[in-house]
Amino acid sequence: NITSIGGQAVMEGVMMRGSSAMATAVRDADGIIRVESKRITPVKKRNICFRLPFVRGVLNFFDSFVTGTKILMRSAEVYGEGEPSKFEKWLSEKLHLNLMSVVTTIATILGVLLAVGLFVVLPQVITGAMERAGWIHKGIAYNFIEGGIRIAIFIVYLLLVSLIKDIKRTFRYHGAEHMTISCYEKGMDLTVENAKKCSRVHNRCGTTFLFFVMVVSILVFSLANYQGGKFIVKLAIKIALLPVVAGISYEILKLLAKTDFFLLYPFKLPGLLLQRITTATPDDEMLEVAITAFKTVQEMDANPDIPEKEFIISMLRNKLVEETEKTLAAAGIDEKAEAEWIVSLTIDVPRSEVRDEKLVNPKYVEKVREITKERASGRPLWYVIGNTDFYGYTITVNENVLIPRPETEELCEYALSVIQKEDKVLDLCTGSGAIAVVLADKAQCDVTAVDVSEDALAVAKQNAENNGVTVKTVQSNLFENLQGEVFDVIVTNPPYIKSGDIATLEREVKDFEPTLALDGGEDGLDFYRAICREAPKYLTKNGVLFMEFGIGQAKEICTMLEDVFDVEIKSDFNGRERMIKAVKKC
Repeated sequence: NITSIGGQAVMEGVMMRGSSAMATAVRDADGIIRVESKRITPVKKRNICFRLPFVRGVLNFFDSFVTGTKILMRSAEVYGEGEPSKFEKWLSEKLHLNLMSVVTTIATILGVLLAVGLFVVLPQVITGAMERAGWIHKGIAYNFIEGGIRIAIFIVYLLLVSLIKDIKRTFRYHGAEHMTISCYEKGMDLTVENAKKCSRVHNRCGTTFLFFVMVVSILVFSLANYQGGKFIVKLAIKIALLPVVAGISYEILKLLAKTDFFLLYPFKLPGLLLQRITTATPDDEMLEVAITAFKTVQEMDANPDIPEKEFIISMLRNKLVEETEKTLAAAGIDEKAEAEWIVSLTIDVPRSEVRDEKLVNPKYVEKVREITKERASGRPLWYVIGNTDFYGYTITVNENVLIPRPETEELCEYALSVIQKEDKVLDLCTGSGAIAVVLADKAQCDVTAVDVSEDALAVAKQNAENNGVTVKTVQSNLFENLQGEVFDVIVTNPPYIKSGDIATLEREVKDFEPTLALDGGEDGLDFYRAICREAPKYLTKNGVLFMEFGIGQAKEICTMLEDVFDVEIKSDFNGRERMIKAVKKC
């Protein structure tokens, strides 16, 4: 069950690369596995040079080195939590450069210089000094001694870096990568328990490749160690021959990886032993990360329709708000206020602070994006959030109830100017129970909430409980199930949209808010006729009826009330007639 998928350990994670995709899985500071996946061009579709023996080894080595360095730096971004420096901001604003891109480029250059310095220059310096001291002379022994020194430096280097705490963890992820691949190749289900049973060394490991590079270099570099050659000339020739060394080593690795013939095992053994240094036993969480990366690549190789995915990393608050604005604008929702509210509510900071240059944790970045995506579908923001603020109270809302409007807060204020503690109050067509909650808490009165919808009453009950108030709920079509009861005050905000106008409402309203709570009949006044007719029977002497209504409906509603009530019309904060206070005549 051999696979072409190979990998690399990175900062707190593993990269896996298949035939047409690569994926990096990293566990971030919150313990969440983050995945970034990309499509890559299959070898068969790449330049023919990537398929030519020896040449392919050079190109793949260089490609893997550059890609590996980028991914290593990218993984560090996922785990990092530091605030951006002034220099980073300057690079971004003035030069339009990403600091991580600059660091990756520098790291790649330094990596090449370090490798050449340690494994080409230093061995040549040491053997040159030994030659001048008369300890060795030109010839086969000279080449083997230089090669032996190179291998010794390589081993010492691996042993020393393995003592570094972060490298130790990276080596454990390296072990997780090998164990995952081995688990798959053994035909076992890819689970943590199965992977734990597998070896942490593998035939196709980069460590084995580097060992082959060391051995092959003994033979190839002998061409540079000719009699009388100057130091700089020999060094230049060796550097020029590095591609040859890489190409030959790659072919040897590919050849040996394809067979388990026992007579070839001695050639594999040194590399497998070195892997005991560069790999370590991973814990279950590390194996889980490696398996996630492997499965992602496996799925993408099998299905070309699976899209690429980017890491979710920390973002500056202001950048997150800007990203949210763009997403909403693309969906036709051009409201900067909503973007600010989404970020504000998600990270729990005042709206005035959401454009600060402070980092937002990845899990909150992810949450903001989830909310934004749902809002972009047209679903009202407060349904997406699950609650809204009403008169200083947190009110749960969903598609079973209308989202309370600011005008209704004014209705509450209007009613509170009259209601006394000993009053018995009816909230008719309660919906979310927002009015009932405010009146019960602010006036400390006896409140009954009525609605025809059982689902709406469930929300009203939840809001009363969440806000610590006592509200009696009754399922009733207006006054139908309230026979025999009387109230000092009735407050109501019934449906008042004309049936024919429902289809013309904003998408957020017509497609998501309950039609039952919107549709007021042909002229929008069906409920007002019923309430004005029945309310006197359920009001005490001098009882008061408060009603909210739609724009332009005041005159007709006043006509319905004038025989039994003394009527007062009140405008909302925009100067529009929106509320009535009707006092029952004696």
